[in-house]
Amino acid sequence: MKEQTATIDIPKKTKVTGSEAVMLSFIAEGVDTIFGYPGGAIMPIYDALMNYSDKINHILTRHEQGAVHAADGYARVTGKVGVCMATSGPGATNLITGISNALLDSTPLVCITGQVAAPLLGTDAFQETDMVGISMPVTKWNYLITKTEDIPWAIAQAFYIAKSGRPGPVLLDITKDAQFGEMEFEYKRCLHIRSYDPKPKPDISMIERAAQLINQARKPFVLFGQGVVLGNAEEEFRKFIEKSGIPAAWTILGVAALPTDHPLNMGMLGMHGRYATNIKTNECDLLIAMGMRFDDRVTGDLKRYARQAKVIHFEIDPAEVEKNVKVDVAVIGDLKDTLPLITKKIKSRDHTSWISGFKDLDRIEYEKVVKRDFYPEKEGITMAEVIRRINEQTNGDVVWVTDVGQHQMFASRYCKITQPRSFITSGGLGTMGFGLPAAHGVKIGAPDRQVILFVGDGGLQMTIQELGTINQTQAAVKIVLMNNRYLGMVRQWQQLFFEKRYSETYLKNPDFIKVAEGFGIKGKKVLQRPELDDAISEMLKYNGPFLLEVSIEKEDNVFPMVPAGASVSDVILGEHEKKSH
Repeated sequence: MKEQTATIDIPKKTKVTGSEAVMLSFIAEGVDTIFGYPGGAIMPIYDALMNYSDKINHILTRHEQGAVHAADGYARVTGKVGVCMATSGPGATNLITGISNALLDSTPLVCITGQVAAPLLGTDAFQETDMVGISMPVTKWNYLITKTEDIPWAIAQAFYIAKSGRPGPVLLDITKDAQFGEMEFEYKRCLHIRSYDPKPKPDISMIERAAQLINQARKPFVLFGQGVVLGNAEEEFRKFIEKSGIPAAWTILGVAALPTDHPLNMGMLGMHGRYATNIKTNECDLLIAMGMRFDDRVTGDLKRYARQAKVIHFEIDPAEVEKNVKVDVAVIGDLKDTLPLITKKIKSRDHTSWISGFKDLDRIEYEKVVKRDFYPEKEGITMAEVIRRINEQTNGDVVWVTDVGQHQMFASRYCKITQPRSFITSGGLGTMGFGLPAAHGVKIGAPDRQVILFVGDGGLQMTIQELGTINQTQAAVKIVLMNNRYLGMVRQWQQLFFEKRYSETYLKNPDFIKVAEGFGIKGKKVLQRPELDDAISEMLKYNGPFLLEVSIEKEDNVFPMVPAGASVSDVILGEHEKKSH
């Protein structure tokens, strides 16, 4: 989505307080929504916010972690920069998990924290914490503002850095006296920073070398990640694979870059990816990586990863090239720019014979895994059949949001996706508790779209207080709670690799329906399979937030699976094939 520019005249050379300067700077950047939680050191900014409540919608979360995850979800579904605010000390440190999540998943955020007055810095004043020092490893840039006049340029630079090149989170820590001070306000958007080159110009010689390898390959394989989505290059990517005829597989964050029913879409890669995509990674003669970083969950054992293949890496961040996998050609640049260039130079090809090998392996996976997941013989309901039945009633016209765990893997494998920016999850950090606040942020950013959250009973309880935020806004988030009364993914590993010694993974849960009702949210619990379809229909039709709790089979495991440290060729299709972890 193209970022919107504010439709308001920003006063120039007008005397304002630092707090007003923050609000005016936000308006100049087109900010329409902020997620946050007030406190002493940021109170002046919250006071100024009241004067601009007709232009900026503030969402009062119930915890600062909820604010940053909501801003993350908002940013991912809209393509804009997410904004959150918190006070100093514990308020600021409560943002760190969400900021770390945003850094690993390349989400553009601007986080504003209050700080004690400048004369008190370093004195261990009440709620003083060195946020620049704490946040430095998990931000793209951070800055301590101690002077009122620095506020506009710092905010302008923050937005530019957060959204340019490879996006990421930025933190500005503003002392209380800087918020109270006065200045002559003038705002200039940042368009350039010396020595910072966020959008490298493509090297045509690398494009030509890549095209030559693609045109010569007999068994090429494209691996695509979130870089396609972040570059708004979904259309350019589709044209590339359709002209080249090359099968393509995705990382968990890249899933929405291509409709799941596209004939060249081979499915997910990695630890719980498709059987075919993992096997064929070690059979292809050319691996073409686009906007992905060769995460360990995708590659498995690097010493046994695609050793037979030449590798082309399309990437905007040079630091990611050869960080994990040695490449033959590196094409540095924005995929929006590099994809059309490579598409012009490649030949139209037919790789039907190569693709048929994927289909053969898909049939094996269907018989051994998918059929069991979708149509279980066990009495208990499986997560996959819940997803299948929701797919049938929505036809994929949904923004899917997940928390972290088994349900996340089932969702990424089986959710039907038809539009870009339609699958929001915590990838790199794997943050339990991400789902509920992120889904709220997604619904605020995309109010006209159906937003469905898949969450486990463990993850929900990590940020369950955000049901209060949803109740306050009445955002119509549909929450599907997959309740197996266990920390499911940990329990699966204990079952497979620790002789079913279920150490500290059983959960004695509350009555979630009563909890939801206590927060003013309608709920329904499904215990038996015949109740499921009607309950899903009721949830989808309900005009408001809804919690659907489904009692799930305890030992409902996610397969295929590449055991940790194994080669992607060692993918297993069931418990009977388990190998040493």
